[in-house]
Amino acid sequence: MDECVKKWFTQCRDQGIPISGQMMQRKAEDFAKELGRGEHFKGSNGWLESFKNKHKIVLRKLFSEKASIPESVCEEWIKDIPALVKGYEPKNIFNADETGLFYKCLPDKTTMFKDEEYRGGKQSKVRLTVLLAANEDGSEKNFLLS
Repeated sequence: MDECVKKWFTQCRDQGIPISGQMMQRKAEDFAKELGRGEHFKGSNGWLESFKNKHKIVLRKLFSEKASIPESVCEEWIKDIPALVKGYEPKNIFNADETGLFYKCLPDKTTMFKDEEYRGGKQSKVRLTVLLAANEDGSEKNFLLS
């Protein structure tokens, strides 16, 4: 059964398909059923760790994003806020931020062979932008979609 999982894993990696540990566990259980060992096998976390160690499979981060604002700028901003909001009531002090909801993304991590070189790829850019805003006392919470 281990050889079936390893072959499946290799085929997926050759096609650049990201594979999670949970996917390997489910596939192992499927193969165990097909081989008539389904009632005696459980794709446990222990089995997964043993399988990964045996075949030198590791979890790697595929994409990363750097912080957009240096920490020193944030610290300076925190010092300036009290003077900026002086004279305003908490109900009139708002904060807003936008975020992206990437709803067609692949996982940002995958399991791969330890000596396998990641061949790259691009994360989907299809996204929904959401603007979230709230005032200091929490009496107003708004959001906009675009």
